[in-house]
Amino acid sequence: MSVAAARVRAEPVRTPEVVARIKAVAARTRQLAIAGIYRATSGHPGGAMSCADLLAALYVSELNIPGGTADDPARDRFVLSKGHGAPALYAVWAAMGYVPDDIPLSLRRMGSRAQGHPHVLDMPLSETSTGSLGQGFSAAIGMAMGLRHQNIPARVYTMLGDGECQEGEVWEGAMCAAHHGLSNLCAIVDYNKLQSDDRNANIMGLEPFAAKWRAFGWQAVEIDGHDIGAILAAFAGVAADRPSVVIAHTVKGKGVSYMEDVPQWHGSVKMKPEETRAALLELGAQPAEIEEWMAA
Repeated sequence: MSVAAARVRAEPVRTPEVVARIKAVAARTRQLAIAGIYRATSGHPGGAMSCADLLAALYVSELNIPGGTADDPARDRFVLSKGHGAPALYAVWAAMGYVPDDIPLSLRRMGSRAQGHPHVLDMPLSETSTGSLGQGFSAAIGMAMGLRHQNIPARVYTMLGDGECQEGEVWEGAMCAAHHGLSNLCAIVDYNKLQSDDRNANIMGLEPFAAKWRAFGWQAVEIDGHDIGAILAAFAGVAADRPSVVIAHTVKGKGVSYMEDVPQWHGSVKMKPEETRAALLELGAQPAEIEEWMAA
């Protein structure tokens, strides 16, 4: 067994301080993502809100990224396969102090590094450019294979959307990862039940979802994707002999009451000032900061 495959998984740190830190990073992630989408006059708020708790738990407690840079070959990798969730990715980097706040706030602007989908040349923390659904997952599998061949004890995490899992490329990749026993690979599915046009169930149903992954040779666990303790336990419980998938049941638009579980907030939206101000207040942003963000 390679060094990468043999990495020992530690028990999750679930002290009140760590949980509080994750919640604070998630809250800041949601605030900056909404502000960036408002300023850009376009974006995908629903999926940015649904994955914020997962991203915060990853970056606060799970990912080993020395110095918060992509310089160390032994770092853990994260690939946002659902590339339209980029507002949340840029925002969590800012919440962690890896980039300044003006990065997520410059979303989709001409000349900005923070484009609508992650771009590796503009954002070194983006391990690869993503956007075409399914391709980020495939790239993550390649990274996991490469780390194994080099005996580097690092892990690769990748986040997929549930609509993305209707892509044939995802299931071809799932078969490949299981065949090669990539125990250094963990996929997370942001299972918010909505996609661009409608509910998943009305377009192409995914259930029995966990059973499909298990049939392809993966360890699969289903959790509440907004329960920090459950998220940390799932990451700590990844398999030692096969790839793992965390199917995180989430709510599209989580944290903004008028967005929650409403299909129209998937994407391609221009947020109105009153909607944005109400969302940011509900997410706990300070009034002075809200006015500063909205005036720019």
